[in-house]
Amino acid sequence: MTTFVDVLSALMLLSGCFLIFTGALGVLRFPDTLSRMHAAGVSETMATVLILGGLMLLAGWSLVLLKLVMVLLFLLFTSPAASHALAKAIWTRQQRGDRQ
Repeated sequence: MTTFVDVLSALMLLSGCFLIFTGALGVLRFPDTLSRMHAAGVSETMATVLILGGLMLLAGWSLVLLKLVMVLLFLLFTSPAASHALAKAIWTRQQRGDRQ
């Protein structure tokens, strides 16, 4: 059972790292700010879930697991809200004609 948990954890960690890498490529390759934010925001949220989930599997039943759950909940609530606020500010600025 321990080997299965270790393999599953490694797969989750590698998948999360792959998603972070593809999000970074999207930030570098997409033409405008809102497309870049979309690439970073979507991949970052799923990568966070995978990486923290993999770490939770490795942590076992301990205080570390509780801390990782709290970090995950905090990031799941704040990251989309921050992305939305930033995108709304950019969109409003573009509507006024203050393009950069």
